Amino acid sequence: MFRKPPITYIEPLFRPPSEARSLILQITNGCSWSKCSYCDMYTQPQKKFRIKPEDEVLKEIRWAGQNLSRVRRVFLADGDALVLSTRRLLTILHAIQEYLPGVSRVSSYCLPRNVANKSDDDLKQIHDAGLDLIYLGAESGDDFVLNSINKGETHQSTVDALNRLADAGVKRSVMIINGLAGERFSEQHALNSALLANRTQPEYLASLVINLPHGDARHQKGFEGQFEYMAQPALFRELRQFVDALELKSTIFRSDHASNQLVLKGVLGKDKPKLLNQIDLALSTPEQANLRPVWIRPF
Repeated sequence: MFRKPPITYIEPLFRPPSEARSLILQITNGCSWSKCSYCDMYTQPQKKFRIKPEDEVLKEIRWAGQNLSRVRRVFLADGDALVLSTRRLLTILHAIQEYLPGVSRVSSYCLPRNVANKSDDDLKQIHDAGLDLIYLGAESGDDFVLNSINKGETHQSTVDALNRLADAGVKRSVMIINGLAGERFSEQHALNSALLANRTQPEYLASLVINLPHGDARHQKGFEGQFEYMAQPALFRELRQFVDALELKSTIFRSDHASNQLVLKGVLGKDKPKLLNQIDLALSTPEQANLRPVWIRPF
């Protein structure tokens, strides 16, 4: 008789594209903030924020150790594992080390405010216990835009969080959203987002494209009705301005999320001229730029 594994999920479940082969442990449900105007990931009634009981998480880890011996990566879902106390996080990470000794990487999403609630020693202990990679949705480096989208963060709070994670040895994957500020505020969004990346030098940097599948009422409210959708050429121009302003030493850059029509991959700064040339081609001769067909994108 088939027995359902004891690992339980409250859906929908989200994870970064690079965690497609990871074991996902849902140690929290939803997002501890969940107020951003552009985000519909955790707005369903069943996604109200809640921390999964510790004994349930440990039971799932023990089961995985007995039945999933080939697991090499673990992703701690949902929106922000670092909202947990340091003691509870260390208990979970130590259990992964004990029962899943083959795991080489543990990762999670992260909010800057919850990094701020950890001491430097806390962050170092968490890294040493196995948390190796943090995905942080900065979305923008511009304070006006961050306030308009109700991010609850500032340029400086995000920079501080990213640099403290780096000091603790944690790798950082940072997301910026192309088109987030609309046509009117595009330039400040692009330039200040590049400044944020320059000040933190993340190991990974990604550009996604704004997607508002359930309408833009919340998003427009934050911008007091001044948000203007950007046509594809305008999105490319903003992306070019962002990339051109980046002064990175060794950051893996991607714009290969399903929302991106133009797929870019490279290492910044050495590949910066190549990436700018690809964007220029998409602007001047889109039929030669190998753009994704509109029908395969999520909106």
